[in-house]
Amino acid sequence: MKHVCYSLIAASLLPASFALASDTTYPVNLTNCGVEISVASPPEQTVTVGQLATEILYSLGLADRVVGTSVWFNPVLPQFTDVNEQIERIANDDPSFEAVVNKRPDLVAVQYEWHVGPTGSVASQDQFHELGIATYIMPADCDTKDNSTGGDGTRTAAFSTESIYKGITELAEIYDVQDAGKALVTDLNAREEHAINLASSLDLPEDLSAVFWFSSTDLGVSPFVAGQLGAPGYMMDKLGIRNVIESDEEWPTVGWESIAKADPDVIVIAAMDRRRFPADDIEAKREFLHNDPVTSEMTAVRNNRIVEMDAHAMSATMRSIYGLESLAEALSTMSFN
Repeated sequence: MKHVCYSLIAASLLPASFALASDTTYPVNLTNCGVEISVASPPEQTVTVGQLATEILYSLGLADRVVGTSVWFNPVLPQFTDVNEQIERIANDDPSFEAVVNKRPDLVAVQYEWHVGPTGSVASQDQFHELGIATYIMPADCDTKDNSTGGDGTRTAAFSTESIYKGITELAEIYDVQDAGKALVTDLNAREEHAINLASSLDLPEDLSAVFWFSSTDLGVSPFVAGQLGAPGYMMDKLGIRNVIESDEEWPTVGWESIAKADPDVIVIAAMDRRRFPADDIEAKREFLHNDPVTSEMTAVRNNRIVEMDAHAMSATMRSIYGLESLAEALSTMSFN
C-alpha cells in the first residue's frame, strides 16, 4: 500500500499533465551494478549504507521502512531531522556486516559499491544474498564508473543526473511508490534547470575556471580534488566552468603547486561532519588557503572567491543538484572584473 502522507505532497508537485504511475508487479527483477537482483514484495525493513540511499528513501515517504542507517557526511536534509532521529544510526562510517544483519533487513540499500560489492568493505552482495537479504546499489556509483581500479574508482564517462533519476525510479518501483518517485524526479529536474538558467543569465567570463577540494590526509599535502567526470565535473560543465584538474579519476590527489600554477578563479571546498582527516574541517581548509605561502597567492583566495558546499553534494548524489543550485547562486554574488 502506498503512503498516503507522501501522496498528498507528491500530488502538489505534479503538473496538470502528469500521468500517475501504475502499481508495481512483483517480483521486481533488475540488473543492478551488473548483478541480477529480484525483490519478491515491497521491503518492510531496510538498512541503508550511505546517506544518498537514506535520503532518497526518506524523500519517497519510506522512512517507516528504514530500521538502520550508516555512512554519513553531513546532517540529514532539514525536512527529515525529526524522522531521522527516530531511526537507529548503526555507524557514522562503515558498519560491520554483523551490525547490518542484526537489524534483520529484507533489503540493504547502498550508496557506494566499495561498501557492498564484489569485494565490499562491509560485505559482498553474495554474502547478503546467501542470507536471503536483497541488495540495491545506487546506479550513480557504478553506471559510467569502474570501481575495480581501487580507491574511489575511475569514471568511464561523465556522471549524469540521469543515474540519480534512475536510482529514484527503481527504488520507487521496488517499494511500490512509483507516483512518489515520479514527483521527486520532476521536482529535482526543475531545480536543475533553474540553476542552469540562473548561471546562463549571469555575465560570467568565458574562461571561468574552478577546483573542488574535498579533503586531504593532512593539511599541506596533496589534496583530494575533483576529476573531470564526477559530480563536480557535472556542475562545472552545466554552469560553463572549466575544471583545472584534467584527471578522469573520481578524486585524484594533486599537488598545491600544480593547482596554484593553474590558478583557478573559484575554489569550492567541502563541508562535512566527518573528521577522518585534519582537512575534513572546513575552517582548517580556509585557514590553510589563506596562510599557506603557495595557496594564499592564488587568485581565488586573494579575491575571496571560495565557496562552501556540502561534501555529500560533491559525490554523485541527489544533493549534487542542490550543489549545482548553491554554486550558481554563489557565482551570482561574485565579481570577476
